[in-house]
Amino acid sequence: MSEPAPRRWSVQEFFAWQERQDERYGLVGGVPVRMMAGARDVHDDIVVNLVAEFRIRLRGTPCRRFTGDGSVETLPGQIRRPDLGVDCGARDPNGLTAAEPRLVVELLSPSTRDFDAFDKLEECKPVASLAVILLVEPNAPGIALWRRDADGAWQRRLAAGLDQMIELPEFGMTPALADVHDGVAFPPRPRLVSGT
Repeated sequence: MSEPAPRRWSVQEFFAWQERQDERYGLVGGVPVRMMAGARDVHDDIVVNLVAEFRIRLRGTPCRRFTGDGSVETLPGQIRRPDLGVDCGARDPNGLTAAEPRLVVELLSPSTRDFDAFDKLEECKPVASLAVILLVEPNAPGIALWRRDADGAWQRRLAAGLDQMIELPEFGMTPALADVHDGVAFPPRPRLVSGT
């Protein structure tokens, strides 16, 4: 005998429940899903670097940055918590989701790399207000920038190397990968060993 499908929660039920929890959750398919606990230092270093960049550049604009405590409704009844985002909608001090998310950033991690780079990316693309999605590589200086073009199609641009820049004209900024990865020590690249 099969078990009944779990009851699907509404966004309102989810947030009322989430406020009483000690850990962060997302809402996936109407079911609460616990978020990854604790991040490596490299993850935190990059998020802090990006928060600092966006804080300076967004000052005096209607847009604000938010961290993984904020959320985006990617599909009806589906709540995701990107590592960083920019919300250009009306500010509600008691709000729980971005009103008009314009950018989301995900740092790739070993345990969620494929999900973030494929499934979550495709889930975010239909969000009408989103203009930019950044996937940041923490183990080498690299970023995949997805931007919605004038026709609404998503275009990808890769940037690799500390000397590369990320063009974000939507926010009046062009951060360098050297600034995004400031203070990050990259793991050594494996070397091929000669058989001679």
